[in-house]
Amino acid sequence: VLAQDLPAREAELRAANPQAPTGPIPADALTASASGLDPHISPAYAAWQAPRVAAARGMSLSQVQQLIDANTTPGELGFLGADRVNVTTLNVALAASSH
Repeated sequence: VLAQDLPAREAELRAANPQAPTGPIPADALTASASGLDPHISPAYAAWQAPRVAAARGMSLSQVQQLIDANTTPGELGFLGADRVNVTTLNVALAASSH
């Protein structure tokens, strides 16, 4: 995403996530991987989307957050790199839990 596209992207994200917390949107929400196929997002981005996901799936926010936590992988060796959430496995867990 080019710098001049960021305000439009932010407005789009806020419109799609009206229940999201106020404050800055996580950086990885505003950008995309080069391929657009990376299955990981930051825990902050997952938490930012959690209210919308909970409402859409008829789940409590705490249920969604527990699944986010369960699908979060820490940085390598616990200190290298950033923690990340595998969206693919999270979506599978959400589908299994919302039935």
